[in-house]
Amino acid sequence: MKILFISSGNAKNGISPIIKNQGQSLIDLGHQVVFYGIKGKGIKGYFSNIFKLKKFLKNKEFDCIHAHYSLSAMVAALSGAKPLVVSLMGSDVKESRFFKYFIMFFNSFFWKKVIVKSKDMQKASGLDEVYVIPNGVDVKKFKPYTKVEALKITQWNSQKRHILFAANPARFEKNFILAEAAFELLQESEFELHTLVDIPNDLMPYYFNSADVVLLTSLWEGSPNVIKEAMACNSKIVAVDVGDIRKVIADTKGCFITGFTPQEIADRIQEASSLEQKTTGRDTINHLTSETIAHQLIKVYKSAIS
Repeated sequence: MKILFISSGNAKNGISPIIKNQGQSLIDLGHQVVFYGIKGKGIKGYFSNIFKLKKFLKNKEFDCIHAHYSLSAMVAALSGAKPLVVSLMGSDVKESRFFKYFIMFFNSFFWKKVIVKSKDMQKASGLDEVYVIPNGVDVKKFKPYTKVEALKITQWNSQKRHILFAANPARFEKNFILAEAAFELLQESEFELHTLVDIPNDLMPYYFNSADVVLLTSLWEGSPNVIKEAMACNSKIVAVDVGDIRKVIADTKGCFITGFTPQEIADRIQEASSLEQKTTGRDTINHLTSETIAHQLIKVYKSAIS
């Protein structure tokens, strides 16, 4: 099968690593995947790409076209891309109630099949007929290392306990303010708080394995990949109850769901970091490997084609 992936091309290295990894999982199954990145931000920036994409699609044949994120899917639809499968992200249906009307319109007239990342997203989207398929995890890349091995890469202080805030603090929805408030309740001489800013995807496993606790305090999420990637590394996790996180971590010892109060988060960080052993998170998410998810995507593509 020949598949075109359409997504934002605004990431530091062009296409988002999440999209690249998903495409690679299809390539590993023997399919051909072509990536097309849309340059530009906001509605005006995205829609300026309509004629560029239309020109790209001319005289090219794809069995299926998969657009990632609603604005990419709108541009693809107006460029004549068919048959069009759309993956919505958490921000598509969480940030703006008004924007959901555009999603419902395009879903009714242009989009063949729609994928959301969690049941929570399905409910928030207002769409009835959707596939719930989270992003898969490349378990060959994201795997446990010893802390000694990992610290050689991250160069963090081996005498400290490390909390990894699993996002860029500049993103409002990631709620770094809450993480800082919880951190201030800890013995700061014992802990260090780290964030993720422009870390190459290939190095991410070392950051998860260097951390004593991976922390997520987002206001909303769909199905956050950092949690699944941390699970694949057998990392200890403290996360608020958003998206599908509760379902993903299940009853894994060393992984905690909290409310949105700094004291509760600080208490769970203290509890998680005091556990000597790594978790069994990798076994918990063996149904979320990239290969397993790739097979589910192929079923959706075949349904769109038929």
